[in-house]
Amino acid sequence: MDNTGEREVLLRVDHLCQYFRINRKHTTKAVDDVSFDIYKGEVFGLVGETGCGKTTTGRSIIKIYDITSGSVYFHGQRICAGKKSYRDAIKKAKADMKADPDNAAKYREIIRKAKEDIAAADYDQKECDKEYADKLCAGLAEKFEKDCAEAGGDTEKLAALKKQYKNDVRIAKKTRLVTKIQMIFQDPAASLNPRMTVREIISEGMTINGIKDKDYINEKVYEILETVGLVREHAGRYPHEFSGGQQQRIGIARAVVMRPDMIIADEPVSALDVSIQAQVINLLNDLRDRLGLTILFIAHDLSVVKYFSDRIGVMYYGKMVELASSDELFARPMHPYTRSLLSAIPLPDPHSEKKRVRITYNPIAEHDYTEDKPSMREVFPGHFVYCNDAEEMKYLAEFGKR
Repeated sequence: MDNTGEREVLLRVDHLCQYFRINRKHTTKAVDDVSFDIYKGEVFGLVGETGCGKTTTGRSIIKIYDITSGSVYFHGQRICAGKKSYRDAIKKAKADMKADPDNAAKYREIIRKAKEDIAAADYDQKECDKEYADKLCAGLAEKFEKDCAEAGGDTEKLAALKKQYKNDVRIAKKTRLVTKIQMIFQDPAASLNPRMTVREIISEGMTINGIKDKDYINEKVYEILETVGLVREHAGRYPHEFSGGQQQRIGIARAVVMRPDMIIADEPVSALDVSIQAQVINLLNDLRDRLGLTILFIAHDLSVVKYFSDRIGVMYYGKMVELASSDELFARPMHPYTRSLLSAIPLPDPHSEKKRVRITYNPIAEHDYTEDKPSMREVFPGHFVYCNDAEEMKYLAEFGKR
């Protein structure tokens, strides 16, 4: 979506739709035609009011939900495809063919094309997983040979390298591309299994990938616990024995222990005290630099998002309405909903707070889309707004002078 082209696009969301059926007649459009790019190494903030589709977008990207339509690309490979829309098209075409048998050939062609799209989506995902696993194994083999050459005749070091290589290859062979994206959930207490110890929670990914070496697992668990600010003695405890901030650190440890390329942080600080929020944000910042992580940061608190994010996308009622860099969005918000959100940020100065004017967003009064339909447009370089022709001209006239 961004035309800069200089930075590597790690994740691309292309016309993502996620619909949920309420009953036979009604469907909720939780996410409706959302597109954006996330560059490697950046923090992309996603903001909006409760129920706007932020969390659903994150869960759809990581395949907790099967998306309705659209595609998600990670490392240039398609990891999600909206096969449900193809199945719905087949179902509709079959019903139309019964009602209108004279045009049966047309409906058969629609069915054939939809089936081809489903098969292509399945093939893409299987092939990209195989290709990625082969790439990982090749990289590990090259690294192993280099490390062995450096170790020389040190038999003890060579044995340790061989053990490490064997475990890494076992994980790599079972790695699916989508598992290189991990998620930190909003409520740490609800996302941690109360029947499992911290060691079992953090090492679950390694166990699923076939690692049975207890010494190796313990070493990795202790290492990641210390990385997130806990101690190795915590490994034998249960989640209820920790505070909310410590539980969230365990959730972060579980997400980063498998060395993902990207983290989806779903409101990771909203359930924490303000002082603990700062600690968790600083931890994520540190992990981002240390591990080279890319982060999709979903949050309500616009002040936190501005501090932590490089670019920000604003969602309203399932749609992306504005997208720009953090500084740009706060300097000149264009969409009326973005202005409304920014006007709601409380100010620490009581005198300024007393004079603060709250802007109310009324989409019926603000927009007239009866004839001139809106779309996501790049009004200024890197600044996208959901608007129609008339609104685009208005934004150019109003903000082009600044």
